[in-house]
Amino acid sequence: VQLQASGGGLVQAGGSLRLSCTASGSISPINVMGWYRQAPGKQRELVANIRSAGVTNYADTVKGRFTISRDNVNNTVSLQMNTLKPEDTAVYYCNYKPFDGTTHWGQGTLVTVSS
Repeated sequence: VQLQASGGGLVQAGGSLRLSCTASGSISPINVMGWYRQAPGKQRELVANIRSAGVTNYADTVKGRFTISRDNVNNTVSLQMNTLKPEDTAVYYCNYKPFDGTTHWGQGTLVTVSS
């Protein structure tokens, strides 16, 4: 399985960005796709994930600002990030967890929010 992420960049506080990630290869029909982030000097943390059935989960720090969605036909997960804050600055990693319990990571995309 390969994950290709795109959409990071530099934005001012209060702005918006949209991240997308496409999974390719042998994709399980039952899976969880999501986004994690890692800021300098901090541990990687869950931002949001979404099950293949559409159930979503968000970190408290992004609830109400970020929206995760997916396209099961194209094996794509997207993260719409609104009202961005400087503390959202991090490398964002796409994540795919199939039914067999394994975990796959994308290459990471940098999001920088300036104050």
